[in-house]
Amino acid sequence: MFSVELNQPGNVLVIGYAGNVSPEEAHHCALEVQAGLMGVQPGFRLLVDLTELESMEMACSPVIGSIMEMCNAAGVAEVLRIIPDPTRDIGLQIMSFFHYGNNVYIRTCSSAAEAEEMLLLNPAVRLD
Repeated sequence: MFSVELNQPGNVLVIGYAGNVSPEEAHHCALEVQAGLMGVQPGFRLLVDLTELESMEMACSPVIGSIMEMCNAAGVAEVLRIIPDPTRDIGLQIMSFFHYGNNVYIRTCSSAAEAEEMLLLNPAVRLD
């Protein structure tokens, strides 16, 4: 499962992965991300929440890479990842080197509360 939400006032795109993600679901997620990117402005922030992720098939990697490239092309300035268990980093850190520009700031936190605190450094951003 996945979810894609746009916080247009905060200029934040939120992607959440939960359960067991298949390549087909990853493809559908990419389509929703593409639609969501139409509502962001360059300099937007991307929040990726892996809190509820149980597993993601390796065959999802090319699709995840294309999502990263779409976000990079749309002008993402910061990627914030919620990864409560470091063993659940599904290779995102390594993939980031290949799919994001050097100017994209990437941070990882262990909880939604920590992520919200980081986002609140910009008062216009809320995870409501």
